[in-house]
Amino acid sequence: MAGNDSFKRRQRPVRGGSSGGKGGSSGGKGGSFGGQAQESDRTLIIGRNPVLEALKSGMAIDKIFIDPNAGGTAVQIAAMARERGIVVKSTAPAKLDAMCAGGAHQGVAAAAACAEYSSPEEILEIARKKGEQPFIIICDEIEDPHNLGAIIRTAECAGAHGVVIPKRRSASLNSTVFKTSAGAAGVVPVARVPNIAGVIDFFKENGVWVYGTDIAGEDYDLVKLDGAMALVIGSEGGGMSRLVREKCDFLLKLPMAGKINSLNASVAAGIFMYEAVRQRKGRI
Repeated sequence: MAGNDSFKRRQRPVRGGSSGGKGGSSGGKGGSFGGQAQESDRTLIIGRNPVLEALKSGMAIDKIFIDPNAGGTAVQIAAMARERGIVVKSTAPAKLDAMCAGGAHQGVAAAAACAEYSSPEEILEIARKKGEQPFIIICDEIEDPHNLGAIIRTAECAGAHGVVIPKRRSASLNSTVFKTSAGAAGVVPVARVPNIAGVIDFFKENGVWVYGTDIAGEDYDLVKLDGAMALVIGSEGGGMSRLVREKCDFLLKLPMAGKINSLNASVAAGIFMYEAVRQRKGRI
């Protein structure tokens, strides 16, 4: 990812106290990528030739499932997919049979995306063209497609320039995300990256301040959110992963007055996003 000098990182004053700390988040805990996102509600392309043609056409594909013992064109398909940065998952024949509902998959199937993915560079370019400070939402392992769809919908309404998700341990742009987002997943640029920590470094190098959401953070309305910013929303089960938390410039939290110390990830994301909207419009 190439850098650019358009957005300068300024000293971020905090309105009372300093942010920081570690601990459970207003969402959940992360961890290393690897694992499997939901496979339901996807548009599956079944069979070697259809999948090969989809790859050649440049169709947006989330993931390709291949029988590890398949040879011939299956090897070519795996190589082409990896060149495009598409996740290739080794899948047992019985699992492929179940996924394809008896279709002749020939050891290969592909899950199509509901929209084309963007890149972190393109998200920054969108902000630059609009003459606005970048406003980016980073989802750290949001695995529920309903949560991801709701976050993308709120991001679109709040004027975010883009959303970033990881390639693994995350919901992707499947039909459930598209429906839940009310179509916003086809409007808001979504970048799918191999490493969230790496994309945080990229944004920081390009003048963007990174705000994580964590129970050990500063009250969300005491921190200035009116400049170039990326907001990290942690996973449903345990929040941000340790490495992602450590890379954030600031940590924010929501006040919790009840016995339960966390909100649904998409609900919390909406509150944080609209506090940023309020401040960015000068309503401090």
